[in-house]
Amino acid sequence: MTEKHNITKPPHVLLFPYPSQGHINPIIQFGKRLLSKGVKPTLVTTIYQFNSTLPHNTTTNPIEIKAISDGFDEGGYSSAQSAESYLKTFKETGSKSLADLIKNLQNEGNKIDAIIYDSMIIWALDVAKEFGINAGSFFTQACGVNSIYYHVHKGLISLPLGENAPVLVPGLPQLERWETPSFVRDHGAYPGWSQTVFSQFVNIDEARWVFTTSFYQLEKEVIEWMRKMWNLKVIGPTIPSMYLDKRIKDDKDYGFSLFKANQDECINWLNDKPKKSVVYLSFGSSAKLRPEQMEEIAWGLSNSNVNFLWVIRAKEEDKLPKDFVDILKTEKGLVVPWCTQLDVLAHESVGCFVTHCGFNSTIEALSIGVPVVAMPQWTDQITNAKCLDEIWGVGVRVKADENGIVRRGNLVSCIKKIMEEEIGVVARKNAAKWRELAKVAVNEGGSSDKDIEEFVSELKHAC
Repeated sequence: MTEKHNITKPPHVLLFPYPSQGHINPIIQFGKRLLSKGVKPTLVTTIYQFNSTLPHNTTTNPIEIKAISDGFDEGGYSSAQSAESYLKTFKETGSKSLADLIKNLQNEGNKIDAIIYDSMIIWALDVAKEFGINAGSFFTQACGVNSIYYHVHKGLISLPLGENAPVLVPGLPQLERWETPSFVRDHGAYPGWSQTVFSQFVNIDEARWVFTTSFYQLEKEVIEWMRKMWNLKVIGPTIPSMYLDKRIKDDKDYGFSLFKANQDECINWLNDKPKKSVVYLSFGSSAKLRPEQMEEIAWGLSNSNVNFLWVIRAKEEDKLPKDFVDILKTEKGLVVPWCTQLDVLAHESVGCFVTHCGFNSTIEALSIGVPVVAMPQWTDQITNAKCLDEIWGVGVRVKADENGIVRRGNLVSCIKKIMEEEIGVVARKNAAKWRELAKVAVNEGGSSDKDIEEFVSELKHAC
């Protein structure tokens, strides 16, 4: 490549996340970092996801978006008969559709220098190899969780687990069976997803790069272990720059949302509340709580007498107790179908985050410095909850009963620990420590900034 070409044609990278909100957000933020360093990123999503995003997303997002078919253009994942059916069709249809997109881009003179694909879409590496394009696997879960999956894949952890058999992997404390990801703990219960997460490592040795959205200080022992095997780039936290180093102008939100946020209502309500007085609750973009669990949370909040902001997606609202709406009239509580979570977490009135412990929410809480009540639902969230509690020291975990329900008394007790007791003071202090370490990681010369710079250098050298 000539020097002139280097100047006029920046390296071009396709970013290909698994098509769900929690996988799209971090890779978009990585794309913004690349853009700020002279790389052209193009986001690849499915036709259904593209058509489902809010109109302003496609006009204000600085990253170009291209759509391919997953075989479910009208209804996406929810229109498939099962997870297995969706994943099978996504591979069959998506492989061809991705290849067609690459051909079209190349025919238009848009050379592709690398494909960064979600670690759950391992077939994207095969497509990249067909075209002789370097590729990198992009992990959106904690390194510790991925280490567990790797050990299962390699047969170093045998499934099913014994009832009282501890799980030991590099960089993590001993895990009890109930503290492992649900695909490990409940072997056979989720065949499609289990196969997907364990298979992330089938062809990973053929990838030129491996990316993780964690940051070095958060998981340094596991990261050092991973670096012995792969060309690992630790690039997190992958949240908008304005909440961290502020080096990317006007980067205040992710810019690709499948949900409409009630942001003005949320912020106006929070503005009227005292500092650190509000409990914020959100269980992410996909968790489905049982009606009995929703009732326990509702009456627990009522009994706690705290101010609360609770995100309940529109499809979940009918699980609320009918007379719970009377509580909302007291102005002690506000229920909304969605919000811009980072804005809420960063608001001075928020004192506690009751979270499902998805890794994005986990990283956001750590980056903003908000203590948590960990209430995991499934998949990696159970292990993340242990880390938030015992390793990172920023919160407490609820305890479910024999039916898997967290009772109102236990929830209220945990909230009071964070809001009123010494354990909350310690959690808040630790959260503030992680907030500063997160900022340092992505700032100029920080560990994540260096890894991104190294990737850009390797990318330009390979062009």
